[in-house]
Amino acid sequence: MPAEEQVHVLMVSLSLQGHMNPMLKFGKLLISKGIHVTLATLEMAKHRMLKNKASPNFENSSDREIQLEFFSDGLSLDFDRQKDVATWQNSVFTTGSKNFSNLVSNLSKTHKYSCIIINPFVPWAMDVADDHGIHCALLWIQCCAIYSIYYRYFKNIDNFPNLEDPNESVQLPGMPVLEVRDLPSFMLPSSPPIFAEVLLKLFRDLDKKVNWVLGSSFYEIEEDIVKSMASLTPIYPIGPLVSPFLLGEKENDVVNVDMWNAEDSCLEWLDNKPPSSVIYISFGSILVLSQKQIDNIAMALKNSNKAFLWVIKPAEEGSEGNGGVLRSDFLEETKGNGLVVKWCPQEKVLMHPAIACFVTHCGWNSTLETLVTGVPVIAHPEWTDQPTNAKLLVNAFKVGVKINFDEDGTASTQEMERCIREIMEGPRAAEIKNRARELKEAAKKALEDGGSSARNINQFISEIAGKH
Repeated sequence: MPAEEQVHVLMVSLSLQGHMNPMLKFGKLLISKGIHVTLATLEMAKHRMLKNKASPNFENSSDREIQLEFFSDGLSLDFDRQKDVATWQNSVFTTGSKNFSNLVSNLSKTHKYSCIIINPFVPWAMDVADDHGIHCALLWIQCCAIYSIYYRYFKNIDNFPNLEDPNESVQLPGMPVLEVRDLPSFMLPSSPPIFAEVLLKLFRDLDKKVNWVLGSSFYEIEEDIVKSMASLTPIYPIGPLVSPFLLGEKENDVVNVDMWNAEDSCLEWLDNKPPSSVIYISFGSILVLSQKQIDNIAMALKNSNKAFLWVIKPAEEGSEGNGGVLRSDFLEETKGNGLVVKWCPQEKVLMHPAIACFVTHCGWNSTLETLVTGVPVIAHPEWTDQPTNAKLLVNAFKVGVKINFDEDGTASTQEMERCIREIMEGPRAAEIKNRARELKEAAKKALEDGGSSARNINQFISEIAGKH
């Protein structure tokens, strides 16, 4: 469309990789539809990108790219945000929100924004949008089930059990029966209060200050949940928000905010493995495994005698848990049968025909990637939305098996071995694999012309264009 008629939207996110990735992917999708997209995030992201030289052209303001802008959270770059989350979040709420508002004022001198798109973890941005008279959309970057759970809990719509007891159960519309241990950890008493405060702020003001709730999921896997929210505050799935090449489209350059460089050598290693023969193990960008966790997984892999690709993120100062290391004898004993890396191009790995299953922490971004690639899962959830995602993957989507943890929260060697056998050669292995393939096709169709997500995206664009 002509430049003078182009619709402008402003997105805002914390600079956490799991938050930024779906925002960037939605931004690229909007750009493909002719929308001009600016993404605002914290200055620490700019510092990290410069340090790692992750994206030399990140300040490119071409209308074919996402324009990145930065604002301060009010803390110095060397402040340990992982170690003191509460102080960080309070500073973001106060100083960060003011700095973002000033940024909106400056940007509005050259562009008229039709919409500010926020994610759940920057609820203060609703107030900024309201103060500037700009319509607001929420991009829900977790599954629709989590949206429904939080909405019903924080608005006191459904009765929830005693959240101190992990064995208590709750039945919510459109979902399998959940035990308290299956609920997102941010609502549990054991979670730091700051997380519940952020979510309470979001859901308290959602109905007053948000015009659209868009979900990174897709309708076909959460149909009953989406329907159950229609009479409350509806959520409109626009996903799966994954890289377009996973859906069969041409691979394009994207803004890269990864903290680690991918190791492409693992793809060459996979090329020499038979189809559906390799176990892929990765637990995302935050979790660091303890020594016991690493030892148990290592022994299970050794005993299974299966090929494996294992991503072990190095421990960083301030990270959760005590980071473990692989014992040198394990590396020697499994040489040739396994490959251990610090990081890898996960989407390309999951696409590789050699991958048989994915041992995953069940973060939503990884969950979408495994659904789109049709890879069965061994669910190894830890916190936040991961326990609920694991429950859905196994009991609703039926594409995997779930690890049963010991009382100390770790999976025994025997339990890991059981899951490997079940997913790769058990009586339900073929059924799980076929189901994974079915959802892979459903995911692709959702974003094709006339698909459920494509319709919701077009409707959203039509409505914000009308407010231009």
